[in-house]
Amino acid sequence: MAITAAMVKELREMTGAGMMDCKKALNETNGDMDAAVEYLRKTGQAKAEKKAGRIAAEGIVSVLVQDNKKAAIVEVNSETDFVAKNADFQAYVADVAAQAIISNATDMDAFMAESWNKDTSKTVKEVLTEKISVIGENLSIRRFEKIVEENGCVVSYIHGGGRIGVLVDATADVITDEVKEALSNIAMQIAALHAKYVSKDEISAEYIAHEKEILLAQIMNDPKESQKPEQVIKGMVEGRVNKELKEICLVDQVYVKAEDGKQTVAQYLASVDKSLVIKKFVRFETGEGLEKKEENFAEEVAKQMGM
Repeated sequence: MAITAAMVKELREMTGAGMMDCKKALNETNGDMDAAVEYLRKTGQAKAEKKAGRIAAEGIVSVLVQDNKKAAIVEVNSETDFVAKNADFQAYVADVAAQAIISNATDMDAFMAESWNKDTSKTVKEVLTEKISVIGENLSIRRFEKIVEENGCVVSYIHGGGRIGVLVDATADVITDEVKEALSNIAMQIAALHAKYVSKDEISAEYIAHEKEILLAQIMNDPKESQKPEQVIKGMVEGRVNKELKEICLVDQVYVKAEDGKQTVAQYLASVDKSLVIKKFVRFETGEGLEKKEENFAEEVAKQMGM
């Protein structure tokens, strides 16, 4: 497969690796982008696996919480940041969140086919089509999630005017103002540090085995580290994977407001209320994992003028 400059550029943006390293990785994997990312991770060239978290589309995330018992979070995308800041667009996204909180849909197709809450003669899809015509830009309801908590509490947090939205679902013996404040603090932590799981209990054995394989490959590609005894290398892999898990598991992360810089989220929650338990969280970041269309102004002008 012919390796193009665009492919090298994309891989470089995804991994932070050097241009020549990206070209070599693509050649070694016959242009398979995912395999090339894996290759760069194993050789230690990838500075960060940024594909899933790359922000590339415009729009906003909106949340709606009712009585701390029911909540919805939605992401609606637009083509430009200009539209994302438009009051009419923002009001529409708030209406989508209001639709989601009463929705019985479990997937996007069912959601789009539902009757629009503010005008039941139309479907969600038909109202979206109308909004596209009015705003004059392609819009997309990308995703939604709904939480209903009968016994516990749901709190939300919005960062950057809708760039990131978070919902946290938790239980405690008694839902006090202190518990709600603590959960708001945790929602901010999730927005900032991007935990992937509540705890290690949610992580599959396959995921851990795969990460160990990557870490071992990195060590064996290092001329000095690869010469160490097998038992030492095994300990290094265990230590590094445990460090990684602490970064992606919410309760094991260091609490960002900890005065000593050591208190974990689990310890912070216990200090507020020993019965306080995080059941789940949802974090949406606008455009996460999407590609933004690249515009070439000079080409566009030439096309308009028939050049």
